[in-house]
Amino acid sequence: MIKIKKSPSADSRTATGKVSKQELYESSAQHICDVRQGLEFFTRKLASAGIRHDYTKVDPDGIRDFYDSFSKGLKDDEFKATKWYQRHIHDERHHLKDYCPDDVNLIYVLERIADIVMAGMGRSGFVYADMLPPEILQKAYANTIEMLKKEVEIQS
Repeated sequence: MIKIKKSPSADSRTATGKVSKQELYESSAQHICDVRQGLEFFTRKLASAGIRHDYTKVDPDGIRDFYDSFSKGLKDDEFKATKWYQRHIHDERHHLKDYCPDDVNLIYVLERIADIVMAGMGRSGFVYADMLPPEILQKAYANTIEMLKKEVEIQS
């Protein structure tokens, strides 16, 4: 849990009464510390995504099924219909055009960006044009806010 303290005097919309310069400074410093904790939470989530990225390609069942599908020369819809690919897009969460989970968040979006850039540059030297539907981005944004809110505990 991210533990934060109330800091209503850090903003004129929530401050009550006259706020001294020192109180404004202390509340602002508290807010900066709180935001830092929120960003550290996202940093840990991103690091975890990097560690787990494409694990379904290399775990024992995954590499067997991935190689089986890959070695058949399947492409596009045929490849996407394989048991391995369906597991890949459902267990991992960054193939947002093929499967968008209800709890999509910006961590998945950033993992997708890293994936398409690194795959494109590493495999062909260029990145294919890519767009996500605005609905996915809006949902990811809202879900990311909810994800962080669930991690915050306000101390008195």
